[in-house]
Amino acid sequence: MTPPILCYHKIDTRFELGVTQLGPRVFRRQMQALVAGGYTAVGAAALVEPPRDEAHTVVLTFDDGYAALAEYAFPVLAELGLTALAFVITDYVGRENRWDVRYGGRWFRHLDWDQLGAWRERGIEVHAHGASHRRLTWLSSGEAADDLGRAREAIATRLGRAPLGICYPFGAVDERVRALAAQAGYRVGFAGARAAGGDPMRLRRDPVYGWDMFSPPLVLRQSMMGALARATARLAGRFAVVTSAIKQQRAG
Repeated sequence: MTPPILCYHKIDTRFELGVTQLGPRVFRRQMQALVAGGYTAVGAAALVEPPRDEAHTVVLTFDDGYAALAEYAFPVLAELGLTALAFVITDYVGRENRWDVRYGGRWFRHLDWDQLGAWRERGIEVHAHGASHRRLTWLSSGEAADDLGRAREAIATRLGRAPLGICYPFGAVDERVRALAAQAGYRVGFAGARAAGGDPMRLRRDPVYGWDMFSPPLVLRQSMMGALARATARLAGRFAVVTSAIKQQRAG
């Protein structure tokens, strides 16, 4: 059995027209609730061969590696003794998120390499989110392999350790991309809320979106409300295709 994997994006005070932003106070409450409930957080290595008893184990992940995490999220985790996985877009480390569609009218800066190195020393694991954040299932095999390989090499070169994990941009993965990721050297892969689970290279995650302000998050609860929250998260994930399509059209 794989422990539940929570997926966060922006922990920030700045509003945007999207679902991925969560306020710092809500985030702190959720982390405190996990600790109070007896949960411990594990890293990527534990997912290669998941523990038998995951009842009080959770995996905390952060997509995109936004700079505000160093102000609002990572200090909370360090204070509470929780580890987490940060997935970075290596072509955009230290830059603004120009890979994204500016739905909220503003850009958000990503963590730089110095920040990533410093926080890794404090228990935050750094893994890959691709080099360009392009939807890998829409790329040719050569393009996808290059993107996966460049991301892994960049992290290994800049931080001195190759990442075990790859978080597929937009959660999009098929058998071809899975095989390319494994060939690139990744041992664990993170998909979206619709993944079936069970395969270490296609792990399902539960996104914690802006409406899930409960402590602990609803998606972690085995209840009717938790099931509804997970279903809503899966539905919201379908809209990521819109972002992919817009970016591809602009690139073309």
